[in-house]
Amino acid sequence: MSDTISPYRSVLYVPASRTRAMDKARTLPVDAIIFDLEDAVAPNEKEDARATLVATLAEGGFGARRQIVRINALDTEWGADDITAIAPARPQAILVPKVNSAADVERLAAMLDAHEALADTRIWAMMETPLGILNAATIATAPRMVGFVLGTNDLAKDLGARTRDAMIHALQHSLLAARAHGLICVDGVYNAFRDVDGLAAECIQGRDFGFDGKTLIHPGQIATANDIFAPSPDELELAQRQIAAFEEAEARGEGVAVVDGKIVENLHIVTARATLAKARAIAELEAA
Repeated sequence: MSDTISPYRSVLYVPASRTRAMDKARTLPVDAIIFDLEDAVAPNEKEDARATLVATLAEGGFGARRQIVRINALDTEWGADDITAIAPARPQAILVPKVNSAADVERLAAMLDAHEALADTRIWAMMETPLGILNAATIATAPRMVGFVLGTNDLAKDLGARTRDAMIHALQHSLLAARAHGLICVDGVYNAFRDVDGLAAECIQGRDFGFDGKTLIHPGQIATANDIFAPSPDELELAQRQIAAFEEAEARGEGVAVVDGKIVENLHIVTARATLAKARAIAELEAA
């Protein structure tokens, strides 16, 4: 399943230093996993975490779940060594934090080019700095780019923002840049992992903005994200009726149809078919 059609409803951060947590991730109904070498790993554990992660990825067992490794920022003492250490595991993708410009991604891409084992490794960018948000459109065009992950905690810190509403422009700007260049875009984390209602509200908002899914910090958040970011039965039924009505209209030589008293044009059919394709991709992932 390619990145462009894989579901990313739930994207779980897992510390690369915790073998038990990574083992458990093999059994979780999560769409994608971010194996974290950055914030979740203390400085004195970085080296051991790399070795643990390489062994875990080599062992496999993650099925169709997409696998992303978050390295340390390239301007730290650990970033370059992270790349060298994990190269033998041939990770599907690398998530680079603190991206400020396309040059940061270009630098990483050049480092990946130096490792034959990383020839197929894609790049995701953490969008978590004010400068990175402002440069989102050019970052999206950098080599090997496949997706954005919103780092709302770091962004809030840098902005001095106290609420999610204060970051709405940054969220939408990042999403706009991602969509303009065909990238996946995943919303930031919800910190109060026991607050199911709060998580649901934020997932609904993110879904309605257009995000592909939600980054998560606890397995208990997976079911909520999976449910909200998946097409509902009503949405699937409507999509099928729109397609059927439009095809009937075309057969009559007409360019529009009417469903539930609303005009249905070709643009609605594009959305309807994308909705059905997403449902099929989710079913394929869950069956794997």
